[in-house]
Amino acid sequence: MEIDIFDEIQRLRQEGRKAALATIVQIRGSVPSFQSAKMLIRDDGSTLGSVGGGCVEAEVWTAAQDVLRDEKSRVMSFDLTDESMAESGLICGGKLEIFIEPILPTPKMVIFGAGHIATQVSKIATVAGFRTTIVDNRPVYANTERFPEAETIYSESFEQAFEQIAPNDNTYIVIVTRGHQEDQNVLRWAVQTNARYIGMIGSKRKIRSIADQLESEGIPRDRLERVYMPVGLDIGAVLPEEIAVAIVAEVIHVRRVGFKHPYSKKLYQTTHT
Repeated sequence: MEIDIFDEIQRLRQEGRKAALATIVQIRGSVPSFQSAKMLIRDDGSTLGSVGGGCVEAEVWTAAQDVLRDEKSRVMSFDLTDESMAESGLICGGKLEIFIEPILPTPKMVIFGAGHIATQVSKIATVAGFRTTIVDNRPVYANTERFPEAETIYSESFEQAFEQIAPNDNTYIVIVTRGHQEDQNVLRWAVQTNARYIGMIGSKRKIRSIADQLESEGIPRDRLERVYMPVGLDIGAVLPEEIAVAIVAEVIHVRRVGFKHPYSKKLYQTTHT
């Protein structure tokens, strides 16, 4: 039974996997027609569909690896009058343009803490296209009444949640628990995961204290330096809603641009001089 490309895209996204979709967008001249004008390149290198075979597909596959890594689209042009293309078995005399776009899973945000800031972060992140998970050891706070938009809620101990959550490069962790000790425990676990983003709320004094403690436990400095602390872009936020906007904006920036703002690394380094 032939697999439909769009059904396969849906399956991959549900599994949290990436792919790249190559589509023939323009044909000029004597170019062979194909039953399918699309090819899906999965994150494991396997493919589905076709955009012509031969060295065209080989080059598209190679370019797809860059698209998967950078998560940015690109357009490729092929001149089939070229001798190397002719040798691949393609009909000569035409030109082909192929658009390759990343197919990305819905990003996940795991919010540790279920207080006022967390409720706003979850709402705004959901509107921005994230699936949110809430973790707090207080059922009176971590519940569907306070977080109706959340995909998952853990209201047990943080340690039990650690065992059930497996962050990957599609996961964004926000640490806004109710206390210094809880933040430290979560950060200790978070920096040892493959999460794409980790942000922790706190003052310079708190950050210095937690960083000192975790480094004394043997956690490498480079892992601590990748944490965004204090969390959120510096927009002068004061209210919980404003702080939440700053946090989600920073997460979006990291996701789309990969931009590393200087606060956490600079702050961490200056507090260790």
